[in-house]
Amino acid sequence: MNRARDKTGIPAFALYGEAHGAPPDMLHIEPIQSRSRLHRWAIDAHRHRALHQILWIAAGPAEVALDELRESCAGPIAIVVPPGTVHGFRFTADTEGFVLTLDPRAVIEGDLPTTGDALRELFGAPRILRFASHPDATARVDALVRELALEFATVEAAGSPVPLWLARAIVWRLARHGVLLERGTRRTRAPFTRFLMLIEAHHRRHWPVSQYAGALGLTVERLNRIVRTETGKTALELVHERLAREACRRLIYTAAPISTIAADLGFRDAAYFCRFFKRRRGQGPRDYRGAVRA
Repeated sequence: MNRARDKTGIPAFALYGEAHGAPPDMLHIEPIQSRSRLHRWAIDAHRHRALHQILWIAAGPAEVALDELRESCAGPIAIVVPPGTVHGFRFTADTEGFVLTLDPRAVIEGDLPTTGDALRELFGAPRILRFASHPDATARVDALVRELALEFATVEAAGSPVPLWLARAIVWRLARHGVLLERGTRRTRAPFTRFLMLIEAHHRRHWPVSQYAGALGLTVERLNRIVRTETGKTALELVHERLAREACRRLIYTAAPISTIAADLGFRDAAYFCRFFKRRRGQGPRDYRGAVRA
């Protein structure tokens, strides 16, 4: 299998099983079965460096791994995979749906600002959007995804703007559905999403909360109020959760020594990293790695 690996040792693909290096205007959609059947219904853990991915499960079962999250679920659901998220799946012959992979520049360039807002809203964090209690939303998203797959497969798709229009509509619809499912309001959601993006960019630098707040043009108190509205937690807890989640990734998916993982995550002292990890996960990194592998 031709693949690239990032410095964590986790495989990084353009499309699963294919070498990294997608064109900047990439938009791709395919049935879930077309690729998963080749791999006996199992898509092993990997990540995409710059691509955004949506899996639309219209029907049937799926076992989902998003970073350290493991969940068994069934359609209709949409699985949102931001760039850098370690993800893997196990499907069956009864799983029906599509995988949409896109470069965000292809979606937002030359379009209304609402598309960029929807993209940031949708891909603020990896998640599973559930549709079982929302039949109207299910029908709309399913129709858009199937129409995109048909347009993408036509001979003239390379010169047609229709696939891009449909992809934008899918992103907007899913972002809208995500907002309806969450507790936060639109007014607090925008700075909260920007905060998540800053965490993604700077969590290994161990920024203090005051630095995040300053980058957002907020006071620490205001940032904490926004984060509590969304999650019930403090801003610092979210930063620490992201660090712990990255530590879990590397402990699970790589064989790197704990001291190396600690250094890569910005901890100057491996012993302090071990104490930090134990507070977050209830066991030290060595025990955690052993338990997961067992």
